[in-house]
Amino acid sequence: MPFKILVTGGGTSGHISPALALIQTLRDLESDLEFLYIGSKTGLEQDLVEAANVPFVSISTGKLRRYLSFENLVDQGRIPLGIGQSLAHIRRFKPNVVLATGGYVAVPPVLAARFCKVPILIHEQTAQIGLANLINARFATKIALSWDGTLDALPLRYREKAWVAGNPVRASVFGGQAHKAVEFFALSGENLSTIYITGGSQGARVINRAVEEALPQLLERARIIHQCGQQPEGDEQDFDRLTRAAEQLPPNLRARYALTRFVRDELNHVFALAELVVSRAGASTVTELCALGKPALYVPLVPTGGDEQTKNARMCENRGAARILGQNEISGETLL
Repeated sequence: MPFKILVTGGGTSGHISPALALIQTLRDLESDLEFLYIGSKTGLEQDLVEAANVPFVSISTGKLRRYLSFENLVDQGRIPLGIGQSLAHIRRFKPNVVLATGGYVAVPPVLAARFCKVPILIHEQTAQIGLANLINARFATKIALSWDGTLDALPLRYREKAWVAGNPVRASVFGGQAHKAVEFFALSGENLSTIYITGGSQGARVINRAVEEALPQLLERARIIHQCGQQPEGDEQDFDRLTRAAEQLPPNLRARYALTRFVRDELNHVFALAELVVSRAGASTVTELCALGKPALYVPLVPTGGDEQTKNARMCENRGAARILGQNEISGETLL
């Protein structure tokens, strides 16, 4: 009989990418495995998981917040339904173990797994343990951490079942060829360094505006691949505004600037070409850039709870692998 692993986690790519990286590694090592992924319909996970050829089911769940609000009451009312749905999936799938990588969608499956007496492994990607994993730590059989410093931040009662395992990295970010990125984006200026600027799938408006302010001066010094994201429907689209700014550039500078909403299968080639990456400091991004040995300028997301991104970036800065520019500090002038 196959060994069955139920995987859960989502909301952002930082919770999803490590899970998919681990699934792929396990598939490469052992063929007699069966996976089921539990996520939400509102996060990023369904498209990413199904693209990785992993069976996916969704449950009802609510967002967890570190502050009191009416939304908390509404969302927490969905959690019992999510637990019931998770119980049904667990009883049908009969997993040997549950792997939870964080995000609020991971709480109901972990509670259901505990009720069914299924062993639970949780994995924390960030330097500071997230709220969902902090809740799940109470029920976990083992806790895998990505950073040494996270062990000190873990409540004492959980430390004996925790160890530092690192953060799984997608194989797809390795093996890139720089010339393929040049060809894909039709970049000129082969004697210049290349900067990759990214704010994630929805972009980072503060980063995009800073780039827009300094675009001519930046392009005098380097080629730029700029992944600006796609903002929520109804918002002004940074792609449109940046396209207009690029059209005002002299032809020689315009040919050094590649603007795109998303970077997909060509990401490994972009990483191979880039001498510097400017980005947010999500756990997966930080881990991938460390694994690739890429210097970075991190602009951490403004704290919404535990300030995880600043702590992620600080780990790299302390090792000389990155610099940090605060969201309130970034501008065209400070980029230069």
